[in-house]
Amino acid sequence: MANLAGFRMENIKSQFPYRRIVVTGGAGFLGRFIVNRLNTFPDVEIVVPRRSEINLVKGEDVRRLLSSARPDLVIHLAAIVGGIGANQKNPGTFFYENLMMGAQLMEESRLFGVQ
Repeated sequence: MANLAGFRMENIKSQFPYRRIVVTGGAGFLGRFIVNRLNTFPDVEIVVPRRSEINLVKGEDVRRLLSSARPDLVIHLAAIVGGIGANQKNPGTFFYENLMMGAQLMEESRLFGVQ
């Protein structure tokens, strides 16, 4: 990052208000870039949930994630994806699971008081 609206990067780093951040999809292509960038901020703890441990489609799993991580911020990048063939064979499944991940994360984050 260079300058943002006249702020120098050093000022943004020192004024970054979040300390605990959950990044779903943080191990993916875009997620790795975001996590690396977040790691440049001082005193930030980043939690990257793994699909093998947390099913973001299930409300109880999302509650467990938020309860243990206690994030100030959630960045949702996780998605069920596939190539053209997989998308053609499973459009309803992909749509449903991606929709439910977003809905569960927004609602549970709201209930937990995530900013």
